[in-house]
Amino acid sequence: MRVDVIGEVFTEEEKQAYARYVRQNHPNERITRIVLKPESDYVDIDMFDDPPPFERIRRITGYLVGTLDRFNDAKLAEEADRVKHDVSEPEQDESPVQEM
Repeated sequence: MRVDVIGEVFTEEEKQAYARYVRQNHPNERITRIVLKPESDYVDIDMFDDPPPFERIRRITGYLVGTLDRFNDAKLAEEADRVKHDVSEPEQDESPVQEM
């Protein structure tokens, strides 16, 4: 875990003590960096973490799947034959809209 300090100078032992404090109080988070900001009698601790791994899940042929690697030949053919809809932005028509 990277420890940065803004403002004052902390010893390496102080930085490691804050890192231990953060790990103990946030054991399930994947914190990669903390920033210490001393303010008179207290220290602000900003924590930065890695986002959790993300796997895209889609609904294909009635099933929620992440990848197609477990589909048999029939399901792969069904997926290949299905109509795929475009999700791009609609084009703006230059002509004025007529109201009725």
